[in-house]
Amino acid sequence: MLDMFTGLSFAFGLALFLSIAFVLAYEFINGFHDTANAVATVIYTKAMPPHMAVVASGIFNFLGVMIGGLGVAYAIVHLLPVDLLLNISSSYGMIMIFSFLFTAICWNLGTWYFGIPCSSSHTLIGSILGVGGAHALLAHLPLAEGINTKKATDIMLSLLISPLVGFIIAALVLLLLKRMWPGQKIHKTPEEREKIDGKRHPPFWTRVTLVASAMGLSFVHGSNDGQKGIGMLMLVLICMAPAHFVLDLNTSAIDIDKTRHAAVYLEGLYQKNADKLGKNIDFTKTEAATLTEEKCQSKNALVTLNSLSAQLKDVTDYNALLIENRREIRRVLLCIDDSAKKMAKADGISSADKTEINTLRKEITATTEFAPFWVIFAVALALGLGTMTGWRRVVKTVGEKIGKTGMTYSQGMSAQVTAATAIGIASMTGMPVSTTHVLSSAVAGTMVANKSGLQFATIKTILLAWVLTLPATILLAGGLFYIGASVFL
Repeated sequence: MLDMFTGLSFAFGLALFLSIAFVLAYEFINGFHDTANAVATVIYTKAMPPHMAVVASGIFNFLGVMIGGLGVAYAIVHLLPVDLLLNISSSYGMIMIFSFLFTAICWNLGTWYFGIPCSSSHTLIGSILGVGGAHALLAHLPLAEGINTKKATDIMLSLLISPLVGFIIAALVLLLLKRMWPGQKIHKTPEEREKIDGKRHPPFWTRVTLVASAMGLSFVHGSNDGQKGIGMLMLVLICMAPAHFVLDLNTSAIDIDKTRHAAVYLEGLYQKNADKLGKNIDFTKTEAATLTEEKCQSKNALVTLNSLSAQLKDVTDYNALLIENRREIRRVLLCIDDSAKKMAKADGISSADKTEINTLRKEITATTEFAPFWVIFAVALALGLGTMTGWRRVVKTVGEKIGKTGMTYSQGMSAQVTAATAIGIASMTGMPVSTTHVLSSAVAGTMVANKSGLQFATIKTILLAWVLTLPATILLAGGLFYIGASVFL
């Protein structure tokens, strides 16, 4: 871990240390900002005492980060184009990192202070898009060269659709529960049950379901939002310490050999389907290119494949390569992966060949999409500790201010099960979603299904935060980066 500071000046080493600290601070804030969403229903319905709920939630958030994978993490990293990540100076990268981290932290703290269930995902993604757009302006490039527009579009659709899904599914689940167990105690609020039998906590099996779904929601929150923290930290390390992090330096000789052979097999598949891919690949250009000679375009797929084979020839240890070679190998690997992803969607390719292409893609990206254990552990610890503080402000909003009446046990159960399932599926597919918006929408859906009505003042505040977060963070992060780069470089 500490060897990444080797050879750095004191000023730049300090900047790298502060950048890492800021990412972990963001994850800590994310923990207490979003914890309320994970435990709001279980606390409000008296299924668990507040302090026990937040400690348990912190533990499950920690576990979610530790075993949640890296799909979402690299969806965040790939928001910025490959060439921007690998072809920036240290000072330029430092200003970029501080711009989006400062924006993300300030916006999260501000919305938490006012008790607004605002999306940390929107905050982070808006901040990254802001610095990417500002880079395009500074370099007089098209916007598409400052932002990975395809990845950004996919993520925006995920963030837009997931709350609607949460709203509809939670409403349907509640209606199903009301149909199966009409008039039961599970459809009472804690206050209503207290008037009946003097108890405030839910019936036994409802309580078990509420606790289990709250911990499940905490776990998937860790696996989704924690991965965003891992992605941010890897973005910092790739930009500011590329010598150590553009490739996984712990890759074995066997795995390097697998990568080399994956490129050979991929070229064979392209040649096999030449008649179907003729419009996408230039089959007349196959000679390996020198450093950054060819752009990352699908038509140059065979060129990049041969470049990789040439650069990995006789390589058994990435540590033996110069930093320039490591950066170029990463660029070529990501270009190959991008082209292969497009080829797998081309018309006329057999399902067997598509499956093989996607399998080879995993071999190609194995040494670029990684995170050291200390990165995963540090993010998990920051998120878990943050989870144990600051939950009160948003719990009241979720429990009492979305609907015109208090939340019933069945509403809490429906909202939590729906949110945990939706976020878990998103994590498995590598798409970042907002825990805040999914759960808040699910609660709103149960209120509508229960004919409780909605408090439109609160809904308006949540929607306003949802609408404003992206443009506000894009403008703030982009503005900070533009000013910083203009003044200091």
